[in-house]
Amino acid sequence: MPKKAKPAGTGKEERPVPRKQAKVEAAGVPSTLNFDSPGSLFESLISPIKTETFFKEFWEQKPLLIQRDDPALATYYRSLFRLTDLKSLCSRGVYYGRDVNVCRCVSGKKKVLNKDGKAHFLQLRKDFDQKRATIQFHQPQRFKDELWRIQEKLECYFGSLVGSNVYITPAGSQGLPPHYDDVEVFILQLEGEKHWRLYHPTVPLAREYSLETEDRIGKPTHEFTLKPGDLLYFPRGTIHQADTPPGLAHSTHVTISTYQNSSWGDFLLDTISGLVFDTAKEDMELRAGLPRQLLLQVETTTVTTRLSGFLRMLADQLEGTKELLSSDMKKDFVMNRLPPYYVGDGPELSTPGGMLPQLDSTVRFQFKEHIILTVGLAQDRSDETQEKMVYVYHSLRNRRETHMMGNEETEAHGLRFPLSHMDALKQIWNSSAISVKDLKLPTDEEKESLVLSLWTECLIQVV
Repeated sequence: MPKKAKPAGTGKEERPVPRKQAKVEAAGVPSTLNFDSPGSLFESLISPIKTETFFKEFWEQKPLLIQRDDPALATYYRSLFRLTDLKSLCSRGVYYGRDVNVCRCVSGKKKVLNKDGKAHFLQLRKDFDQKRATIQFHQPQRFKDELWRIQEKLECYFGSLVGSNVYITPAGSQGLPPHYDDVEVFILQLEGEKHWRLYHPTVPLAREYSLETEDRIGKPTHEFTLKPGDLLYFPRGTIHQADTPPGLAHSTHVTISTYQNSSWGDFLLDTISGLVFDTAKEDMELRAGLPRQLLLQVETTTVTTRLSGFLRMLADQLEGTKELLSSDMKKDFVMNRLPPYYVGDGPELSTPGGMLPQLDSTVRFQFKEHIILTVGLAQDRSDETQEKMVYVYHSLRNRRETHMMGNEETEAHGLRFPLSHMDALKQIWNSSAISVKDLKLPTDEEKESLVLSLWTECLIQVV
């Protein structure tokens, strides 16, 4: 269940997902979730569990099963994705490997039944009915507006990419063998019923996806059946398998996942290079050459002792660091996340509106949850001196159609300012509204230039 799909070859017919896509929505189904804010959305998603209880007792610790007998919620869940949606989706072009997988668990192993190239509904339905195969649809938020709406809010809430997969499994069948994932998982049961078995992790908070054999996992710690409207959460590393009970009805569920490569270890790897770069400019020890033939040596005792000293020095240096150099994690997140949810063409995301900001204006950020501020080196300097700059990245013009599709090209959107503008940018960031003339910049021209640049990028509004 990767953060970004990196599918294998899908045949010569493969082509990019079209920019404009028709909607596939269940009309007239009212939402039972609260979209007022990212926090209210998450709280309504895990209701009746309180958010504080969830993070104190369950998050990264143990599974949570929420079984509900709520007809309105079950109807809403069913509207998110149905088996019958596949027909209209196939009509606009989906491809094996990239958009859809067909598979079945046979004797504890995953058997992939994909064809080449474009997927056709009749063939999918034939494999589903005759071969009892599971249909896995990748990243349905690219097509389904309500899933886009949910996942965009969750990305704001977690500050991490949020992907999804839909699994449609016929009665009396199982799609995947026992395995664990490297993501935090939320299961929403949409159609039919699904029988689940969860097991103790062999690798708690795992960093990689892995299959597990039946003889290694022991007895289930949890066993239950999900029905429409039910929700299941489990941490990364939780071993699990699921099957549709025998009978007439198929099962459809959506797996919403987040927090891949979002650990303290990942953040340390991401920031240490910038810290070394800064420290080496001031400390000649770090600039000194390695001993001759060091790279040819087998013994590393002397090296590890020296590196330990350097790490202690870096730790002391970190205590007094005001601005860490640009984090690739931040940039990767903002480049690859969903754009803000909107209805229609979303002109407010690409065309500045309202009054032009001036020196006597009061301004504030808009779409703040889709903006990051970070410090990085100037990327276009041809000389040896690399100047620090402030980068303001945003996701307003990201393409929903390529969300979580790791083989699709993405680009960074945003602005760059001298490091001297950081305090003024933080003023705007930390204020509900602020007067342009109160910004901490030396001249009125710089103040006006800053807010005009932000306004042109649709990042601030005059209030």
